[in-house]
Amino acid sequence: MRSLVFNILFWGLSALFALACYAAAWLPWRGPLMAVIIAYGATTRFCMRWVAGIAVEVRGQPPRGEPVIIAAKHQAYADGPLMMAIAGDLNFVIGNGIEKFPLVNRIVQRAGATMVDAQGHNRAQGALKESIRQIADDHRPVLIYPEGGMAAVGVTRRYRKGVYMLYAELGRSVVPVATNLGLRWPEEEWDKHPGPAVIEFLEPIPPGLPREIFMQRLQDTIETRSRELESEGRS
Repeated sequence: MRSLVFNILFWGLSALFALACYAAAWLPWRGPLMAVIIAYGATTRFCMRWVAGIAVEVRGQPPRGEPVIIAAKHQAYADGPLMMAIAGDLNFVIGNGIEKFPLVNRIVQRAGATMVDAQGHNRAQGALKESIRQIADDHRPVLIYPEGGMAAVGVTRRYRKGVYMLYAELGRSVVPVATNLGLRWPEEEWDKHPGPAVIEFLEPIPPGLPREIFMQRLQDTIETRSRELESEGRS
């Protein structure tokens, strides 16, 4: 019953916030749109806690307004909204699978997001290269999911080179983010499971590392800590 109430509330509120974001996306200023998006993240976190019984703990230091790259583990639909609520106004790289949701194209474009072709890798790289030129003059954090999509608890998907393109071209530190949220909100499943969840910001990786070393270090850092958080959550 708790999952039923939460899902009805979450998707209902998501529809209302989507309409509010769409309206704000037509304003000449970007600020109101980002305020609505951040409010959506805060509302999602509130409903998770008080309706679904999922208490989200943030560990480490979220980079707010810092020119870094946030490379995060992605296990649930809530990851994106929660990150906006925690870290504030962000640039973010998003796969074009989000297009299946109505009104989204206008919203993500006005928010300054980069929509890449999740299937056509060459087109994705081209879109990302074009975005890097714009991001270079923007000092907000950049959010990217290195695996390119959601992964089930305990699963490591291939880390894509888009995160290295950002790292190398922008010359910025990368903040790895581990989570065990998938224990409470498993991928696209209907049922939600009450209990604590953790989003943890880890030690930044400094710029300048070779590709192979960077990619291995990033993957090892995120996946090792995520497995530890998953074990902690089960206990």
